[in-house]
This record gives sequence, structure tokens and C-alpha cells, in this order.
Amino acid sequence: MTMFERIKELAKSRGKNLKQVALDMGFGENYFYTLKTQSPKAETLEKIADYFNVSIDYLVGRTNIKSIPEDNTVHTFAAHHDGDEWTDEELEEIEEFKRFVAMRREARKSKGE
Repeated sequence: MTMFERIKELAKSRGKNLKQVALDMGFGENYFYTLKTQSPKAETLEKIADYFNVSIDYLVGRTNIKSIPEDNTVHTFAAHHDGDEWTDEELEEIEEFKRFVAMRREARKSKGE
């Protein structure tokens, strides 16, 4: 799914169309259509992610983890291999979680927490 498609889906889940979201955010009414052929600036990505309460990684398609915890905390996660075999899908889920945790750590650093 492209970034444009993800944003369109997120807008729809809020009962809005892309024009309404663009205007809410102070963009031109057709701004999101430019994302079909152009990459937004980092500040714009952050603004869109904050608006929808999703990670930038979700917007750009690096993860399918949509939500950010309300309290912005990462809860303890532990895994023990115990000799069991992991499927490729399970290993990818673990990698997605690692990227999510790293993204939240960087966000906290940039906010001075």
C-alpha cells in the first residue's frame, strides 16, 4: 500500500475525505494527491503522522503497526527462543516491533524526554 493509499484509508476511517484533512492541516486542498509522485519533507510527514496518531514508519509503509500507545510508553517485551523454530512471518513481526521501539525512542529524544 502506498503512502497516498494509507493516508486516504486513515482519512476514511475518520469519516473525512482527503480535501477535508488537507484543509484541517493547513495544506492546499489537493496536497495529498502530490504524494503520488513526490516525497514530502520530514516535517510534513511528522505533521501527518501526528494528525492521525500513527508512526511515520506506518505512513511510509515500513511497518503495518498503526497505533502509537496513548501514553507513548513502550511496554516490556521479552522473547525466549527455547530451541523452538521461528517462522519467517514471526521473525518479521519481531523485526517490526524492534523498528517501532526504535522509532519511539528517537521521537522521545527529539522531544527532549
